[in-house]
Amino acid sequence: MKASQFFISTLKEAPADAEVVSHKLMMRAGMIKKLGAGIYTLMPMGLRVVQKVEAIVREEMNRAGAVELSMPVVQPAELWQETGRFEKMGPELLRIADRHGNNFVVQPTSEEVVTDIARQEIRSYKQLPKNFYQIQTKFRDERRPRFGLMRGREFIMKDAYSFDRDQASAKASYQVMAKAYRRIFDRFGLTYRAVAADSGAIGGDLSEEFQVIAATGEDAIVYCPGSDYAANMEKAEALAPADARAAPSQPMTKTPTPGKSTCADVAELLGVPLQTTVKSLVLASDTLSDKGEVVKTQVWLLLLRGDHDMNEVKVGKLPGLAAFRFSTVPEIEAHFGCKPGYLGPMNLLQPVKLVVDRDVAVMADWICGANEPDFHVTGVNWGRDLPEPEMVADLRNVVAGDASPDGQGELAIERGIEVGHVFYLGTKYSQAMKATFLDQNGKPQFMEMGCYGIGITRLPAAAIEQNHDERGIIWPDALAPFTVVICPINAERSPEVKAASESMYAELLAAGVDVMLDDRGERPGAMFADWELIGVPHRVNIGDRALKEGNVEYQHRRDAAATAVPLTEIAGALLAKLGV
Repeated sequence: MKASQFFISTLKEAPADAEVVSHKLMMRAGMIKKLGAGIYTLMPMGLRVVQKVEAIVREEMNRAGAVELSMPVVQPAELWQETGRFEKMGPELLRIADRHGNNFVVQPTSEEVVTDIARQEIRSYKQLPKNFYQIQTKFRDERRPRFGLMRGREFIMKDAYSFDRDQASAKASYQVMAKAYRRIFDRFGLTYRAVAADSGAIGGDLSEEFQVIAATGEDAIVYCPGSDYAANMEKAEALAPADARAAPSQPMTKTPTPGKSTCADVAELLGVPLQTTVKSLVLASDTLSDKGEVVKTQVWLLLLRGDHDMNEVKVGKLPGLAAFRFSTVPEIEAHFGCKPGYLGPMNLLQPVKLVVDRDVAVMADWICGANEPDFHVTGVNWGRDLPEPEMVADLRNVVAGDASPDGQGELAIERGIEVGHVFYLGTKYSQAMKATFLDQNGKPQFMEMGCYGIGITRLPAAAIEQNHDERGIIWPDALAPFTVVICPINAERSPEVKAASESMYAELLAAGVDVMLDDRGERPGAMFADWELIGVPHRVNIGDRALKEGNVEYQHRRDAAATAVPLTEIAGALLAKLGV
């Protein structure tokens, strides 16, 4: 491609509403253009990157035996009503009506449609397994779209859905996809981790997120440097402390703490480590009637160490807390006789269900609220001052330095951006939509399903968050809009420069290299700045001075300066670097 035939539109400054690096650089490099809140046009330069992503994904999905189709963006509401998601999904699901008053949705995902296809087309176990995938536009009506393509409302996603005859074969299909995803992300040339993820209400352990490592990532990734263990924060288990509980060494004492309502403030006032304090979190679970009215409310008290944070996903898996909410102030006052800030497990007005974190269960001489404003209790001990806890559970987020669940060392934490997810669904959708097949005995069975997603348009943004510097984007070869750019210097005044540039361009093009020849006649500084901003990984500068010595200048996007290379060797050197 020649620059004069393409469309290049760079900016010196990013728009004011661009917050994160990828948003700023994609706007400045002319890759995307904002049309509305969370809605962007993919400009020619950005579209080339997205097409590179799609090509790799498509090749590996086909290699793994998946079959491509394309499902409608606008889908009948009736299918979503069969699974209950039309009502349950909430405002992120864009609902529309046609001129006849029929309800539709703009797809955020396609489990219902693909299950409808399977129940119509798959009759026998002989037709299984099957895996259908699409690369298609999706829409989710985000309350606060932000960060450009990182969290937009309209986006492109690869979503795949497997159908199997039983759990064993479904798990085998899952592993095929998990391996395909590793090949995909390896080919992208990004640093990533496949981490164990929570499976939500469906349960089970077959769920992995693929996270591109980036300091600006929204997700916390937990891993063990000494092993292959990795999980997201919701999934990572905090092991019970190995040491036994110490014997009491302090008397229980009601201690004034005027105006100190947080564990950190209390620890500072008393001159003790924050780890000796215990925080009280009050939750509630409601029992509903058939009409959806609250008929009974159970109040729960969770105790965590003062320096730890509650993990809502873990808590939601405890018996009775699947649909928990945080208690209201009136509920708290009715049970504790005190407003939040000075709560504790003693001297309650009404009984509550107590759940104690594993760390708190082995603490001695700890500090908690006295259920009286401006007072805490110090020197609290299990067995002496309180009954031994009946319900002990893992309630918290892990922290760096915790023991790894696999016993291979200590945990570390880094940030990541989720760009893919593989998930074993089971029969959640096939049961709801009565998608059955006849087994070897001629009996109907529900199909076992899995789903597998990759954020096609999110991935370039994640790649930029991981690969950039003060000059702009640094693309891996596999994702770059152009792999090589040839920059002639003053070609309009030098027939030799023009001829050498055209010859190199033709040679690389014939070898199958995705090469750009910048024939715009720009000044060298402006031309180099454009390509550094755009992030093309390999650049060749051709100028009169170097040509007189038989050389050109080569510079990788990560290099601080250019290197002289003989003109006769540059094409071969580039092809070797690119593995062509």
